[in-house]
Amino acid sequence: DNTYNAGELSAFDERIAKGIDSKDYDYVVEPKIDGLAISLRYESGKLTQAATRGDGRTGDDVTANVRTIKAIPLLLTNAAKAPETIEVRGEVFMPKASFAELNLLRADAGEEPFANPRNAAAGSLKLLDPKITASRKLSFFAYSIGQASTPFAETHWQALEKLKDFGLAVSSNIKKVEDIEAVLKICLAWEDKKNTLDYQIDGMVIKVNRFDQHETLGSTGRAPRWCISYKFPAEQAETTVESIDVQVGKTGTLTPVANLAPVQLAGTTVKRATLHNFDELKRLGVCIGDTVLIEKAGEIIPQVIEVRTKKDQNREPFPIPIECPICKGPVEKDPEGVYIRCVSDTCSAQIRERLNYFVGRGQMDIENLGPALIDQLVETGLVNNFADLYKLQFGPLAELPRMGDKSAENVMDSLEKSKRRPLWRLIAGLGIRHVGSQSAEILADVFTTLDSLMEADAEQLTEIDGIGPVMAESIFEYFRNEKNKAIIAEMLAAGLKPEKPQEKTALTLAGKTIVVTGSLTNFTRQEMERTIKDNGGRTASSVSKKTSFVLAGEKAGSKLEKAKKLGVEVITEDDFIEMIGK
Repeated sequence: DNTYNAGELSAFDERIAKGIDSKDYDYVVEPKIDGLAISLRYESGKLTQAATRGDGRTGDDVTANVRTIKAIPLLLTNAAKAPETIEVRGEVFMPKASFAELNLLRADAGEEPFANPRNAAAGSLKLLDPKITASRKLSFFAYSIGQASTPFAETHWQALEKLKDFGLAVSSNIKKVEDIEAVLKICLAWEDKKNTLDYQIDGMVIKVNRFDQHETLGSTGRAPRWCISYKFPAEQAETTVESIDVQVGKTGTLTPVANLAPVQLAGTTVKRATLHNFDELKRLGVCIGDTVLIEKAGEIIPQVIEVRTKKDQNREPFPIPIECPICKGPVEKDPEGVYIRCVSDTCSAQIRERLNYFVGRGQMDIENLGPALIDQLVETGLVNNFADLYKLQFGPLAELPRMGDKSAENVMDSLEKSKRRPLWRLIAGLGIRHVGSQSAEILADVFTTLDSLMEADAEQLTEIDGIGPVMAESIFEYFRNEKNKAIIAEMLAAGLKPEKPQEKTALTLAGKTIVVTGSLTNFTRQEMERTIKDNGGRTASSVSKKTSFVLAGEKAGSKLEKAKKLGVEVITEDDFIEMIGK
């Protein structure tokens, strides 16, 4: 999770004190390096694999290229003292000097310069030729342990010291401090001097030091509770609005986007910035020719913040669309009255966006189907929906410009492999409003088949922990739509057969939602969460009426009290062990 000011940092500290029911804790503060996260696996002291961290489930094997980075040892120092198997996590980055040198070489060669060091590092690490990667002068800092065959440290600080002893590079700017006031002081200091470093940082990472307290605090579905990022204020810049476009998203949402005179912002050349929606555009009063202030929201998406100078006080504001700019179809405001949507089922912009989302790594993960090919498939009329992908024929595909037999064969192979993806990937790929990958996993676990999910009504869906009423209604409406049902039927007829989640109906905790609180004796927190999942249940971070029971360890605190208040069953660790038969 991210925080942006002293108040949010203090709130984080209060949550830590409450979560461990003690003031006996300290913090480690480290720069948040703007690079590419990777995992290194060492066995018997030897580097055996390196992979990007990807989306949390999948990543790319980059072992050959990582072997060229001088800061990453191929053989650990003092390997005899290291665990037999250890996963080291860290960040690959390109120093500013190396970045400047690389872009000069690219300019001399007539090549497009990289936008920023992060993009340069990511691109360099994924090259096919390790010799080129070696010439890019990448560097690396280790920042944590993933897994280890045997424990070798009791605190994060000790682990970092051990990693240094093993010959791994660790930032010299990491500090251990006693309280949140010292944390804030360090964060503010680096906010002022971040540009003095030879690498880019976009904030600071604050971690509770003791590993046993990590176990007590646990994690949410998104992130660990014992860690938070302090993000530096977004950099801002002034520029001129040259024109305004309207983009159409996968659900038909029309988004105004400002085309800008190029300006440097947070290490990137920015030419476009979002205006979010037409209410926001009206509020800002942005017109073509105006000088505006832009910033990167969360250091990622450029957005217009305010108008600094009006070019013409009498200029008419940008008109609110009365039709889709792409298909000229009808538009309407959504029920919340914020967004305008194209409601045409045949809008080519929506079709493109839906298909690009469907094949993406976080959804169906279909290789060899990039945006350029999706554009061709839509423009030629070969593909208009998800089902058409699975009805593609080799001949017409191979005849497309810049394709040929080999490329067409690769696409057909990728599509064939995707027919047996896990059910949650298909649910996520459908692009149902409000349903992301985590919600898709919950739905797949509960319903196990697509048919069962499609038959569920909004009331059934709302009863599922993690699925709120807005999402439930969105899911229900999606599967009630006859066109959506027809497309799904065509996909299944074309051979799509999503894999069911592991059978859980016969498992002890099937369908149960469990909240774990307090200190455990026989399990670490991660072991407990895994055991619950292996026995068919799922964990939740807070107690509600939907909670099946609360597993209370020592010093259970407020969650135990809430369970009693709501009448939720409370069990001990021994009760749990007896329940699962272990």
